[in-house]
Amino acid sequence: MAIRVLPHNPSGQGLVDLKVNIPFAAPDGKELCLQLLKPWQKSDGRGYPLVVFIQGSSWTKPNQFWEIPQLSKLSERGFVVASVTHRSSAEAPAPAFLQDVKAAVRFLRANAEAYDIDKTRVCAWGTSSGGNTALLLGLTGDDPEFETDENAGESSAVQAVVDCFGPTDVTRMLNGQYAFLPRNEESTLYRLGAMNDDICDALLDKISPERYVQPGRDFPPFLILHGDADKVVLYEDSERMYNLLLDAGYEAELVRVTDAPHEGSFWSPALLEIIFDFIAEKLK
Repeated sequence: MAIRVLPHNPSGQGLVDLKVNIPFAAPDGKELCLQLLKPWQKSDGRGYPLVVFIQGSSWTKPNQFWEIPQLSKLSERGFVVASVTHRSSAEAPAPAFLQDVKAAVRFLRANAEAYDIDKTRVCAWGTSSGGNTALLLGLTGDDPEFETDENAGESSAVQAVVDCFGPTDVTRMLNGQYAFLPRNEESTLYRLGAMNDDICDALLDKISPERYVQPGRDFPPFLILHGDADKVVLYEDSERMYNLLLDAGYEAELVRVTDAPHEGSFWSPALLEIIFDFIAEKLK
């Protein structure tokens, strides 16, 4: 059998590096870390676009490694991808999770040169409660109410948003779909409202993306994807959010995945291609 000959790959083209447990903030004295995927090959000097991914967790601690295999496919195409975390709502009530993810965005911008990032091109992508967070990142920009002191000179605004089956009106979820849940420490939705009837609904409104959709704001483009057999977060919520954005004059796309539940068979190569193409187009 003949010896096969192959040229070497000195630039590392097409390969991905995983950097784990990078500290980005320490709210309440507890260190938060992110996981970073980046191309081996150096960029052309501009830096690679950044995608900040938030795994769904019912607003508890996300499993940052759940989607690493899929995220690596995006990084292969020339993106830095950060899988980030946040405090659990059981430890810190809303909007702590949003503040933490914004801190991660600012950290990555502050360290853009070290990680070969173009900080003018940032997309937020999340699933479930992470999709809710991604929507809020796109809708709240640099709102000082949700900013913290870490890397305060950097922006936490994003230039594109991908939301997979994220809650769009948490107040409606609690008072409607999940009205049967007891308002006690066993209810994640109630924990988000800090276990106090007087402030619960007001806080839940703050983390309900629908509340922020008003004409004349500076919002990025949105891609919303949802399975129509989802029993955890209803498909109708995403369709309502999509229509609100369009009616207010914003750029939005909606993908309905037939017979798809929450996670599981929602995912497919075709769906990932839609997401990857959207991110590439909006961050080019």
